[in-house]
Amino acid sequence: MRVLVAVPALNEAAVIGQVLASLSAVHPLSDVVLVDDGSRDATASIARAAGARVVSHAINLGVGAAMGTAFKFALQNGYDAVIQFDGDGQHRPENIADLIAALDHADIVIGSRYADGGSFKSSAARRGVQRFIARVVSMYARTRLTDATSGFRIAGPRAVAVFAEHYPVEWLGDTVESIVLATRQGLTVRELPVIMNERAGGTPSQSVLRATLYTGRILFILGLASIRSVPPQLKAARRAEQKGVAA
Repeated sequence: MRVLVAVPALNEAAVIGQVLASLSAVHPLSDVVLVDDGSRDATASIARAAGARVVSHAINLGVGAAMGTAFKFALQNGYDAVIQFDGDGQHRPENIADLIAALDHADIVIGSRYADGGSFKSSAARRGVQRFIARVVSMYARTRLTDATSGFRIAGPRAVAVFAEHYPVEWLGDTVESIVLATRQGLTVRELPVIMNERAGGTPSQSVLRATLYTGRILFILGLASIRSVPPQLKAARRAEQKGVAA
């Protein structure tokens, strides 16, 4: 199986060299693509110098658009699976092998900070919101999820084919709505416990007000996902796949 590690990045020059160096210990950088999402610093040039492949957006389009670009890149270059890996040092390369192995049992595997009693530190308000979102998304996925907003995940061959055609670009759609889209296509989702580092930059919001607004936006995204029609090309691909299985 050819596995592409996709690193969506925006102005990560301070840490991207270290992130790629740690990745190179477990995965060849020739199979790593950094999607430079409109950075105004040296993120792209540092990644190229390290040996990673780089695709650049002229302007900042968001993580969803960056991952959509990565899935298209994967399909065009013959990759079977795509791992989303943050450029801020939060994700640990040693978990990559476990994510790949878990594809034997699912189309999408999410690295969960909270599965099996994970102890990732988060504010009470933020954790409460994450639990609520996980419960709602679990109903869509028809499996118990504890970390639906985790950006550390792997998509197998069937998921790559779907996401290369259409990937949600709304804020947090890349994590939450993509799960709903996948399950509507008959794909299976599961979790794998992982340990994550604290973010190298930025501070998560701890206010109850912001947590409430965050929840409302997620519910809006899920509402859109539940009524949004599946793109015709995805419907056609799914019907063709079902006919092939029946034959």
